[in-house]
Amino acid sequence: MTTSNTGNGDVDPAVRAELDRLRDSIDNIDAAVVHMLAERFKCTQQVGRLKAVHQLPPADQAREARQITRLRSLAENAKLDPAFAEKFLNFIIAEVIRHHERIAEDTANSKAVEPS
Repeated sequence: MTTSNTGNGDVDPAVRAELDRLRDSIDNIDAAVVHMLAERFKCTQQVGRLKAVHQLPPADQAREARQITRLRSLAENAKLDPAFAEKFLNFIIAEVIRHHERIAEDTANSKAVEPS
């Protein structure tokens, strides 16, 4: 039986190389996730401005429900825990709504200050 730990705290070089390879992939994926979230939030900021200008509510519960259902299905197909995917999307939705509320408030305040 091959051991991956030599007993004195050193890790077998082959195991270390595999860990490094996998961690490099994880780092690349994390970077891609951050960039994708940044793009998503750029789009949701535009949605927030459009909603504010047209005095639409910051939240759209029907769309949120559809998105959760859709994401749970995508997660199942990808062999990812649907409950985790839903929690993740709910976190993002909460942040988007917070942004939309702030944009609506800023828009209302700027209209109140504008001369007639």
